[in-house]
Amino acid sequence: MSQILSNFGKIDGISLGKVAVLLGGQSAEREVSLMSGHGVLQALRTRGVDAHAFDPAERDLGDLKREGFARCFIALHGRYGEDGTVQGALELLGIPYTGPGVMASSIAMDKVMTKRVWSAEGLPTPRYVCLAPDHQTHQQVLAVPDELGLPLIVKPPREGSSIGVTKVKGYSQMQDAVRLSASYDPDVLCEEFIEGEEVTCPVLGRGAGARALPVIRINAPDGAYDYQNKYFTDTVQYQCPSGLPAAEEREIQRLVLASYRTLDCRGWGRADLMIRASDRKPFLLEMNTSPGMTGHSLVPMSARAAGISYEDLCVGVLALATLDYKPKATP
Repeated sequence: MSQILSNFGKIDGISLGKVAVLLGGQSAEREVSLMSGHGVLQALRTRGVDAHAFDPAERDLGDLKREGFARCFIALHGRYGEDGTVQGALELLGIPYTGPGVMASSIAMDKVMTKRVWSAEGLPTPRYVCLAPDHQTHQQVLAVPDELGLPLIVKPPREGSSIGVTKVKGYSQMQDAVRLSASYDPDVLCEEFIEGEEVTCPVLGRGAGARALPVIRINAPDGAYDYQNKYFTDTVQYQCPSGLPAAEEREIQRLVLASYRTLDCRGWGRADLMIRASDRKPFLLEMNTSPGMTGHSLVPMSARAAGISYEDLCVGVLALATLDYKPKATP
């Protein structure tokens, strides 16, 4: 096991100072964020961390500075928490935070921008069409399946947790799918559907020191790995260890590390992929820069397979908190 992973579990929680666990927030994923945040809060406290819940939807972020918080664990999901906005505010306040910095968070939150960066670096991701608000006429919407084929996926490019996502099987479904997606985000992402297995792989660390955790294989009923099945049912089956051939798992981990480093992520993240059944080629779907930490979440599951408990994972991620730009010392 690499040095960064072996250090998890050896960190003195008390030395991390007064910590704010940012949870809740204003996004469509508020409910999930509250579950993640309270789980993290309890875990940190059991390891001796002076941790406190802090909901930016209910409090002024300036209170973090005024109340002497030394660092923040970002357990926010979606807009205003995972998109670079709260990261930028914490940069201005000079308070180190978990996860990627401003630019990496902003790009990773936008699935279209992420695809553009990955494609520019030669990393495989499904073909797509982005429909801006002025390109969502009936004729333009119905032209998408001609380009991408059927079935295809329609989703808002700046949401997570499968919110607003539709698997379109016929032309007649396109208009409703675009309308649903546009209710969450003015732009609409239409993506080639990759028939095969869904997997996910977390990463811990930064740069050359970043390491991929074990791959998880996801088996959802009828392939419906949606918001309800992700967080509120026990019908989804997870395999970790994945059961994939060793060479295939290593290739997925290699690809995930490349995708993580290309976006300049740090701290932690989790990439979602599809393995095409016809030739076993993996395709990157998205990078999550503030992964879920609920009872159904995947990073803790993968970490357990690597010998890292939920509590040690939380403390380890917190210990990696940093800033893009360290404040200059006052003369």
